[in-house]
Amino acid sequence: MNRRTTLAKLIGRGEQATTSKRQKMRPTAVMTVTGLTPFTGSFGLNEAAHLLRRTTMGATYAQIQTASNNGLAATVSTLLATFPLPTPPVNYSDFGDPNLPIGATWINVPYNSNGSGKGDRGAAMDAFNMYTLAQAKMNIREKMTLFWHNHFSIEKLKVTDPKFLYKYITLLRNNCLGNFRQLVKDMTINEAILKYLDGNVNTDSSPNENYAREVLELFTIGKGNQIAPGDYSTYTEDDVLALAKVFTGWRDRGYYSSTVAEPYVEFQETKHDTSDKQMSYHFNDAIISDLGSHEYAHAIDIIFQQDEVAYHICRKLYRYFVNFDTNPVEASVIDSMAQCLLANNYDILPVISDLLSSQHFFDTTIRGDIIKNPIEFVSNVLTIFEVPLPAGPLDWYAPFNSYNDQYMNVIGMEYFAPPNVAGWQAYYLTPQFSELWVSSATIRQRVDFTSRLAQNGRTFSGYTFQIDVLTFVTTLTNPYDPNTLIDDISLLLFPNEIVQAQKDYLKEILIPGLPDFEWTVEYDMYTSDPGNQMLADGVAGRLRNLIEAMLGMSEFYLM
Repeated sequence: MNRRTTLAKLIGRGEQATTSKRQKMRPTAVMTVTGLTPFTGSFGLNEAAHLLRRTTMGATYAQIQTASNNGLAATVSTLLATFPLPTPPVNYSDFGDPNLPIGATWINVPYNSNGSGKGDRGAAMDAFNMYTLAQAKMNIREKMTLFWHNHFSIEKLKVTDPKFLYKYITLLRNNCLGNFRQLVKDMTINEAILKYLDGNVNTDSSPNENYAREVLELFTIGKGNQIAPGDYSTYTEDDVLALAKVFTGWRDRGYYSSTVAEPYVEFQETKHDTSDKQMSYHFNDAIISDLGSHEYAHAIDIIFQQDEVAYHICRKLYRYFVNFDTNPVEASVIDSMAQCLLANNYDILPVISDLLSSQHFFDTTIRGDIIKNPIEFVSNVLTIFEVPLPAGPLDWYAPFNSYNDQYMNVIGMEYFAPPNVAGWQAYYLTPQFSELWVSSATIRQRVDFTSRLAQNGRTFSGYTFQIDVLTFVTTLTNPYDPNTLIDDISLLLFPNEIVQAQKDYLKEILIPGLPDFEWTVEYDMYTSDPGNQMLADGVAGRLRNLIEAMLGMSEFYLM
């Protein structure tokens, strides 16, 4: 059963239930494996839409047109360019903290001694993330930040201080395309990671293995197949113990502090294990002698001497941006990516650039093979349709916090809330992978969300999120023609071109039982007299029904 069939069955609508049958009308294609050979085909609207669909949180029709007009090289350059960080979160209401006026940021302000305002800062942090994702940017940063958040997972149930969460997510945003080895070093002594993986209680007298195990199994070299007791073909249990001793002595400071302005870390030499640490044959029997506060970085350098680190992270990048099945491309694409990473001293940007510019990335057989995660799904709706957002600089906090609390955790994905240190199962659990994002319960929540935004809107904390259908269609090429209208929206929403039977079905929703010219006439009458509420309501009603139907199709769940 393919992913389209799975979704069609879960959605349970008559039109979608026949989607899998229509899919059989398409010729069976075979993936062309070409390593990272540069793309030489035509970079048209479909190719531009595919690129932006996989690299952003949603693209408008104008952005797709711009990308196509500019060409692949210029578009990839734009996607990978650096742009300013979002404005730090602020106090948006009365926190009850005299040191924190409304409109002021709290990221470097101590907590009130009476404890007030802690929950409000957390609410502002949740809103900050959701609002940042809702901003339509033709840039890869937020997509990469989410990748690294899944890779270096933390849970706000354990790391509750929003100032710790802000420093953590800002580190990821700042370094999302930077040097992977340096990012591992930075994460090793990051306040949130120290607290989450118990590095802050790791001492010479009682070494804690949590971070040492994860830095090998998850963050760098990966856990290979067990070849002997305590030996996983990439590292051994003795390596875990040795690294646990290496990482002793680091402490986070400023957790919910009423005196410390900004969280920081410090090295306590008296808590550090100064003995020699013996690594296994996997690391050339390296001996790590006492280097004090520099020892952790030296240990990371030793791990990164093994090429398998490059292969491990490149497999994760490939699954995230291209396809979950790495087996057919291990000796071609994955090897090319890893060699590029090694040649560039573990800088991520050249690898991503080569991948996004490759012939393989634009192979039509991989389009529509990944089910969007919940964050991508809801962000797509807001950005593609440019859903109007609260206008005031403080007005968006409450609605986006409610939207996060009342919806994101319900459909299975919320920032700072992965199920465990390995991240969300949809990125590693084989063979289901992204199918784990949907179930009979979560699919209904998704359908309800898109239906409401297309029709009367969804209200959070007094603000109604609703697609402005009349404004939206003016951004398309020719809203007077029902066929072109459906084609343009399909380009925005679907990873593959839908078949004629689906187009006929959608046109029947737009103009049931009527010839094409009836829509042209009706839309022309409205545009000639836009102040006529009856005409506006009639056209808007038809468009809302069409968009609701298209957002409810299984194809929209894919990318």
